[in-house]
Amino acid sequence: MKKRGTIDFITLGCSKNLVDTERLMAMCEARGFHCTHDSEQPSGEVVVINTCGFIADAKEESINTILEFCQAKEEGRVRQVFVMGCLSERYLADLEAEIPEVDGWYGKFDYEGVIKAINTIDTKDVEVTNEAVERKLTTPAHYAYLKISEGCDRHCAYCAIPLITGRHRSRPMDEIISEVRWLVGQGVKEFQVIAQELTYYGIDLDGHQHIAELVERMADVEGVEWIRLHYAYPTHFPMDLLRVMRERKNVCSYLDIALQHISDSMLQRMQRNITKQETYELIETLRREVPGICLRTTLMVGFPGETDEDFQELMDFVRWARFERMGAFAYSEEDGTPSARLYTDDVPAEVKQQRLDRLMRLQQRISAEVEEAKVGSVMRTIIDRQEGDYFVGRTEFCSPEVDPEVLIPAKECLELGRFYNVKMTDSEAFDLFGTTQY
Repeated sequence: MKKRGTIDFITLGCSKNLVDTERLMAMCEARGFHCTHDSEQPSGEVVVINTCGFIADAKEESINTILEFCQAKEEGRVRQVFVMGCLSERYLADLEAEIPEVDGWYGKFDYEGVIKAINTIDTKDVEVTNEAVERKLTTPAHYAYLKISEGCDRHCAYCAIPLITGRHRSRPMDEIISEVRWLVGQGVKEFQVIAQELTYYGIDLDGHQHIAELVERMADVEGVEWIRLHYAYPTHFPMDLLRVMRERKNVCSYLDIALQHISDSMLQRMQRNITKQETYELIETLRREVPGICLRTTLMVGFPGETDEDFQELMDFVRWARFERMGAFAYSEEDGTPSARLYTDDVPAEVKQQRLDRLMRLQQRISAEVEEAKVGSVMRTIIDRQEGDYFVGRTEFCSPEVDPEVLIPAKECLELGRFYNVKMTDSEAFDLFGTTQY
């Protein structure tokens, strides 16, 4: 096949966008192009930007990135700029009018449109073995993200995701398992299972939740060392998943479950379909059924109508729950969402920031105590990379890019992508230090 030029892909936003980019990169390389990802100095004639449109900050980053590459086009450093993803899915007509320098705008799922725009090879001469499975991995070779569904049916009041991605659509289970086997064949050992809402997996197929069955089948694939679960929803949580987490050694005792708030008034206004009491009971069940589980959550401050009392309930909840991992953000009004129609954004920006700062200071203290308690223990650790005087690794309780890491003196000459037993010798607020145990 005749080789074509280089395409530079830029991915903004979440890991789900990254999987979309990786799949599109594989399609383009099958058609003769050379693809690079997030290059510091893009060198291709064509740039494809996969945007995020979730919240105001993400939209601003996407717009700034688009304008930056339009400037590069004006200066002759790139020939064409194409934009796809969540931002253009949601605001296509407005963006076309406001930034005419872009050569083409495409929605989140319009892979075919992007390929047609940049492709100069007759596609009927191209052999692509399995576009639903194969990707060009941009992560370190030993781990990958695995997207099991698209879309969301939950309709939380503040969230624009259903407006962008549409209704929940589960991938066929056999297709997912085929992708797992293909990824293992590429050297992947660790899988981050992702979706807008993974506990809903299977509902659209036959009316039942099948996440436990899927994870169990993944765990049976030879070569799968770690499976880590992201983006669960607390309402109608599938309790059979906890048995799989408890019994299967290659399913990490880790769950990313976004709770958003604890005050009943806030949960009701947010349309979360769960109560404060039910949330407390769920946390107790998770910790009882999977001893030692690492819980990661996301919380929101400043939702319309949030009072000082609501926020104090949230602070008390975090003190009680002692989440091993926690992120938080301030509410921002999103066009077209129920909260934008129903409520006035009445919490002042400075109050939102003060509450966010207080919440994160509390979590920093909790995190420091959680990490300090691990000093002296020996934990299975995978090595991601080397930075300066340290190898950087992660335990089963650490997801890539978002969680604390383990720093090991580089004098030990460790192999990237390999597991080691590491004795933890010291800790900081968010990281551990250790030495390998042979």
